[in-house]
Amino acid sequence: MNLVEQVRQQAFEQPEKTAYYFMGQGTSYGEFEQTVGRFAKALQDLGLEKGDHVGLLLGNTPHFLISLYATMRIGATAIPINPIYTADEISYIIQNGDVKVVVALDMLLPLVETGVKAFPQVQGYIICETTPNVGEKFAALSDEAKTKTKLFTHVLANTTTTVDPVAVKQEDTAVILYTSGTTGQPKGAMLTHGNLYSNARDVGEYLQMTGDDRIITTLPVFHVFALTVVVNAPLMKGATLLIAPRFSPAEIFELAETYKATVFAGVPTMFNFLYQFEEGDPKAFEHLRLAVSGGASLPVSLLHHFEEKFNVRVSEGYGLSEASPVTCFNPLDRERKAGSIGQSIVNVDNKVVDALGNEVPVGEVGELIVRGPNVMKGYYKQPEETAVAIRDGWLYTGDLAKKDEEGYFYIVDRKKDMIIVGGYNVYPREVEEVLFAHPNVIEAAVVGLPDRDFGEAVHAYVVLKDKSITPAQLQSYCAERIVKYKVPKVIEILEELPKNSTGKILRRSLKEISTIS
Repeated sequence: MNLVEQVRQQAFEQPEKTAYYFMGQGTSYGEFEQTVGRFAKALQDLGLEKGDHVGLLLGNTPHFLISLYATMRIGATAIPINPIYTADEISYIIQNGDVKVVVALDMLLPLVETGVKAFPQVQGYIICETTPNVGEKFAALSDEAKTKTKLFTHVLANTTTTVDPVAVKQEDTAVILYTSGTTGQPKGAMLTHGNLYSNARDVGEYLQMTGDDRIITTLPVFHVFALTVVVNAPLMKGATLLIAPRFSPAEIFELAETYKATVFAGVPTMFNFLYQFEEGDPKAFEHLRLAVSGGASLPVSLLHHFEEKFNVRVSEGYGLSEASPVTCFNPLDRERKAGSIGQSIVNVDNKVVDALGNEVPVGEVGELIVRGPNVMKGYYKQPEETAVAIRDGWLYTGDLAKKDEEGYFYIVDRKKDMIIVGGYNVYPREVEEVLFAHPNVIEAAVVGLPDRDFGEAVHAYVVLKDKSITPAQLQSYCAERIVKYKVPKVIEILEELPKNSTGKILRRSLKEISTIS
């Protein structure tokens, strides 16, 4: 069994059931199956075969769902790409990923002209219409670009037949997800049909998803967190997706109230914005049975504030692209521990080890490593990087963690983000938790910067409610709660913190800000 077959089965069993709502319009599982089948045929008509690569430059629209499942249906490999990446970032992935066909939002139509010359291996571009005047932009293309470009609606209108799913093996690559490239050029994590299916199946079971669930899909669907938790797992269970084109607190509250949403998944920044949104009515979330946080560590104070305000349980989990992504979640049928990423999900093993790969005692900090059917088969065209990441069947995550006596794991920080002050280890998250507990701090991030006397020094960046609060006051607040060497040497007050498309705070950008200033 794989994702394509499982979701297709839902269409056969309950064709009238709504698969997703988008901009007020519902689409049934039966309609989704038909559209996927036709688009799959259109991709074959473009010359795509099993094993070929399709770039998906798409956001949170039905085009992404259709394109993803159509690509997997013909045995091709989907490569989701953030559509707001720079031209250089997009170019690198298309070139490195050996992309043959690109499916893109219409806002990227002007880039097709450049792409036709830069990427001779790309056989065609399919443009998805989401804004007015697409026809005019299309007409402005050169004749050479026009011959390689088609509009999504035209492709579907001119394709009347469907294709059955191509037979694939569990080890065949279904998706290549390029990592954010925080340590250099992005690496393409190859996720197999077996990887994606097993993680979606196990996450769906772990979170007790059913066909009655209505899941808010506002996380960027090209990101692995969304791909499994708010797309694949719900569709496998016959649930209904509530697709939000972008994250907006006002729109999320309206969506939740209109469709009686039962599950919300987001990154900590989203939880913070929802909590801070003054017009947010807790009644809008009265049908939520579960809120899921991932992508970064959720401050404990924010978790408690959110739960108290909206009367909904928040369960934090953990994952990474290379693991499809989920490895841990706080259980729904047992104690939820604030600050913990929970326990290993079914079929997945997590372990905390030292530099030699030996498991460390309970309570000690080490690197988190993971093993299971969800772990990637490797990085695309990078065997050396693969050998570093996967050793003896275990995926080395690069995250520092510890485990308690009951098997709950706690992320301490990224291995590369740890700050060493005069020989003492300082974990940014610990300092951030203290800052977040201050009643006037909205957001906080901590990084280590070079220091002449101590090697590194703790630098903090905060966004405040009350602009009259001074850095000195915040330092005094921290000094009362943590040892002196952990107290930020410098605290800068910003209007907002730099974030990526998933809402994760970009520590690297903060370091660059400090270097420039």
